[in-house]
Amino acid sequence: MGLRDLSLKEEYRSDRENLIEEFFLPCLDNCIEYDRAVEYAALKSLTAYYFGLKNFLSNNVQIRIVTGHRLRTSDLNVLSKLYTKNNGKFSLNRNPALGKKYPILNEMIKTNKLRIKIAIPNSEEVYGSFSEKIGIFHDENDDMVAFTGTSNETFDPQNRNFESIDVFTSWNDKSRVDIKTKDFENLWQNTTKNISVYDFDDAVKKNLLNYSAEWVLNAS
Repeated sequence: MGLRDLSLKEEYRSDRENLIEEFFLPCLDNCIEYDRAVEYAALKSLTAYYFGLKNFLSNNVQIRIVTGHRLRTSDLNVLSKLYTKNNGKFSLNRNPALGKKYPILNEMIKTNKLRIKIAIPNSEEVYGSFSEKIGIFHDENDDMVAFTGTSNETFDPQNRNFESIDVFTSWNDKSRVDIKTKDFENLWQNTTKNISVYDFDDAVKKNLLNYSAEWVLNAS
């Protein structure tokens, strides 16, 4: 089964559909690559990807994320450790439930199934931080599904915003999907005007990642 076999709508809205169960999980479960540009990348959302994929560690799914440079202090500390050479030799959390997720995240990073890059505005024409919200699913048949409009992927039923997303498929709206795909690839290759993009470990070494009180308010 591929993306084309899913019954996808052109729009999903919180008052009519369950965005996670009706869109994200089916697409994750039927893709081989997921590309995401989002303002905030939290551990809660990163570990949630595992639960959207059957047998994640045994298949070839790749996840690429371009995100802004503001993270929770605890998230930044954990991700920084996961990107070090000794990332498997420390205790991340005494909570048994969380303790099961972090080794998975560690394995995803070690095997390059999860790659993260940091986008930072570098021009006076852009104020604030990187806050683009696009995503693209790719399957083994070269079909693609792109979407815009949401930054929330915690998969937590107790912490979901009221929001909507617009969806485009390569078989019904190829030009729009091609545009989104090109936009993401330009970000990934660091060729987007007014934005500098760094590998996560490079951003850590250069001390480019920040903790922001505004991020705490938005993510609570």
